[in-house]
Amino acid sequence: MAKDRDQGRTRAAEMAARARIRQIEIRTRRLVNTLFSGDYKSGFKGRGIEFLDLRQYLPGDDIRTIDWKVTARLGLSRGEVSHPFVKKFAEERELTVMLVVDASGSSRFGTRGQLKLEQAAQVAATLAFSAIRNNDKVGLVFFTDRIERYVVPRKGRTHVLRLIRDILYFSPEGTDTDPKLALEFLMNIVKRRAIVFLISDFLGDSFLPSKLKTPLGIAARRHDLVAVSVTDPAELELPKLGLVDVEDAETGALVTIDSSNPGLRKAFQNRMQERVDTRRKLFQQLGVDHIPVSTNEEFTSKLHKFFQERARRYR
Repeated sequence: MAKDRDQGRTRAAEMAARARIRQIEIRTRRLVNTLFSGDYKSGFKGRGIEFLDLRQYLPGDDIRTIDWKVTARLGLSRGEVSHPFVKKFAEERELTVMLVVDASGSSRFGTRGQLKLEQAAQVAATLAFSAIRNNDKVGLVFFTDRIERYVVPRKGRTHVLRLIRDILYFSPEGTDTDPKLALEFLMNIVKRRAIVFLISDFLGDSFLPSKLKTPLGIAARRHDLVAVSVTDPAELELPKLGLVDVEDAETGALVTIDSSNPGLRKAFQNRMQERVDTRRKLFQQLGVDHIPVSTNEEFTSKLHKFFQERARRYR
């Protein structure tokens, strides 16, 4: 009987997981097919260009694309043809997208109907489906204070669904976080330039500029690095709940505080805002694009704005 009950719970949990993943897929694919259909391709360029063909010069063509050797060979210098010839190129479109996701203990916190890790999974799903829609490959690095899982970049719907499942339901061994380790692993394993989304709440001493600046800067020079910070409102403003026991989700340290104390609440808010400002300045200094999202908001508008700003920058 006990075995049957356990099997029943396992099947129920499996069905709930499938339903949750399917829900994310339906919502995400709708966003990708409508809101982000052209944004992703405009925002991220390929590795280079590939020669396709030659054609006659037309008014408005860039004169730098004229192939003077071919033009001369075809007789322009002798007056036998009336137009020079230009080279036609196509962008080498296929890219590699790496999702580097922080799975430390603090990612399993949320006070607005969903955990930070759930919001991270939805953002990752949108990016992944946008990538495969443009025939790009997607891979995953799941990290805490160790590398929890590495999934080789591949294409296809089934592959993306596996990534979403890993983010939502994989049980990591570690609870602390070490972004330096994750970035070093990434640079060792991914040799060619890739688009890297570092998805984390960026909490903890490991994310202080003194510890993160060098590895983040090296990764940003080698890859197209984008930081996605996922926060919860309760992390920026202490809820007024009176005496409460607060546990550090990563270290397990427990302390009792009076959350109704105005001085404590103000000090907490100032400290967290200082961390947010310091993080933003670090990203600006290193030239790292930043997408801030929260568990209490719809992230699509920010992602849309990010893609559009990238496209304008390329133009």
